[in-house]
Amino acid sequence: MEAAPRPAGRTAFLVIAAAVFVSNLDLFIVNVALPAMQQHFRGSTLSTLSWILNGYAIVFAALLVTAGRLADRIGHRTVFLAGLALFTAASALCALAPGVLWLDAARVLQAAGAAALVPTSLALLLATTAPERRPGAIRAWASIGGIAAGLGPVLGGLLVEADWRWVFLANVPVGLAAIAAGVRVLPRAHTKETGPLPDILGAVLLTAAIAALAVTLVKGNDWGWTSAPVIAGALATVALTAWFLHRSAHHRAPVVDLPLLRVPTFAAANTSALLFTAAFAGMLLTSVLWCQQIWDYSALRTGLAIAPGPLLVPPVAIGSAALVRRLGPGLLAALGTLAFAAGIGWWAVAIDVRPDYAAALLPGLLLTGLGVGLTLPTLIGAAAQALPPARFATGSAVTTMSRQIGAVVGVALVVALIGEPTGPQAALEAFRRGWAAVIVAAVLASAAALLLARARNRTARSTV
Repeated sequence: MEAAPRPAGRTAFLVIAAAVFVSNLDLFIVNVALPAMQQHFRGSTLSTLSWILNGYAIVFAALLVTAGRLADRIGHRTVFLAGLALFTAASALCALAPGVLWLDAARVLQAAGAAALVPTSLALLLATTAPERRPGAIRAWASIGGIAAGLGPVLGGLLVEADWRWVFLANVPVGLAAIAAGVRVLPRAHTKETGPLPDILGAVLLTAAIAALAVTLVKGNDWGWTSAPVIAGALATVALTAWFLHRSAHHRAPVVDLPLLRVPTFAAANTSALLFTAAFAGMLLTSVLWCQQIWDYSALRTGLAIAPGPLLVPPVAIGSAALVRRLGPGLLAALGTLAFAAGIGWWAVAIDVRPDYAAALLPGLLLTGLGVGLTLPTLIGAAAQALPPARFATGSAVTTMSRQIGAVVGVALVVALIGEPTGPQAALEAFRRGWAAVIVAAVLASAAALLLARARNRTARSTV
């Protein structure tokens, strides 16, 4: 990063990058630690531990837009530093958690902090960067997620080798250093919006709706899919979602700006992103569990084994820019999702209980890495470009929220399908059920991406 318009610009970028990096790292690093947590908290089941992942994703999704709107009122610097402080403190609480429920509660606080710092980080970055250098700064900011994806599995494996608690403790010194520097170098806003307060009740309703869906999916096997609790959970999900949509339609500062979803290309890109992220979350969780629980890999070996897929994502994402211009985002994303589905299909056919990394696991990882690199940046870019510049911030938050909801659904669905198998052969059959669901989600994401291509073509013809 070259010099910014003020002496503190480079330091400000490092502060922002560090905060965004640790929040992005969370998905990959905690997945690798999950089997170690299950061994530590004896008697805990996969369905119980899944809330360590899903509790974070649900709260992050529900508060993301609300925190961004709140920051517009009281200042991006204030909300960013408060979010970073909460994320750091909650990371320490996660490491000190004496039980799963305590860990789940600390993860909720951690997610609230991440929801405050992520949407404010880009606004602060632009405020500390000269206008002519902002495109490069935005690309650097966007690449942080790819770097976290590449380093996350290996870093998680290294930390878990010491103790799973280090997965969370590692955030603390980074957070404290970023807070200390941020207080000095981050700019104070001179103007703040004075519009209506964000819809807090709407955020609560969205949280409850996603949680009800996740509980229903995760507990479906235990309760019985036609049992009263499952039916009640499904009805609660529908009712809460309807109430949330009603509030979003009538509130002056809703969690989701519903008119955005009437833009065909934006709606298609977000639908595809939600479905694809469900497939991605399911893929990541099953790969970690398979390596550690079935092939008996250590956490470090698991991280190293999984790393080739995420490491492939940044170069593919950068190199596919020309393909986006040639094929269009819809067709390219559709091809990417099919490549991802092919990778999971390879696992379903080739993987056996006997370890064979090079022939069974690695080809699927490379295909899924190719698919992610082609798909996610393309869909995110297509969603952003579908909206006028004045709606970019809100639209980007909605896209991120869609992806988090997809992650919740993907984890919950895979946990429900895998269950608690006894014996290697039963585990193989259970994982194949999970991989089949991942393939279905990826294929549906491909269909939604083709709708994106159709919507863009229709728009292009209407402007001729």
